[in-house]
Amino acid sequence: MANNSISLRSLLEKEKLNDINFPDWFRNLRIVHKHERNEYVIEEPVPDEPTANAPRADKDKFKKHMDDMVDVGCLMLATTNSELQKQHENMVAYEMIQNLKEIYEGQARHDRYETSKALFQCKMIEGSPVGAHVIKMMGYICWDMIRKNKSQRNDKIKVPSSDPSTKTEIGRKSCENLH
Repeated sequence: MANNSISLRSLLEKEKLNDINFPDWFRNLRIVHKHERNEYVIEEPVPDEPTANAPRADKDKFKKHMDDMVDVGCLMLATTNSELQKQHENMVAYEMIQNLKEIYEGQARHDRYETSKALFQCKMIEGSPVGAHVIKMMGYICWDMIRKNKSQRNDKIKVPSSDPSTKTEIGRKSCENLH
């Protein structure tokens, strides 16, 4: 492997897959394996093994796919948290990606739905100050950003409860940080 590959792999090694960073992790995984010319392993299911009398080229192609599949699968497992490693250690790379997509893309869709729902239900009370309403709205919008920052920093900060008053406080603190 070239030195370029090693430096690109550091994209994956600096941040392990956890509960909230799947889109970023998956994008980095695709970049690394596109560069290494083995992205097909995460995009295509395992091919059928060629028969004993198949042409040598078919057997070589199958062997390369299997070798690449092991390399990609090991890198994927090495760049996930221990819980995900246990869940996926007996899967090949393609199966891991399909399973992770199913888990995390549904979760992200649900999170966006909940934020949108909260924003659409957030009505300004007649006669109340606009600033308080803006702070409340910012709290809903910033909520996901705080969760993302927690995963990217890999620290153990406590994400506050999801009740609306907490989100309003988050919005207020966001405004204070802007000044």
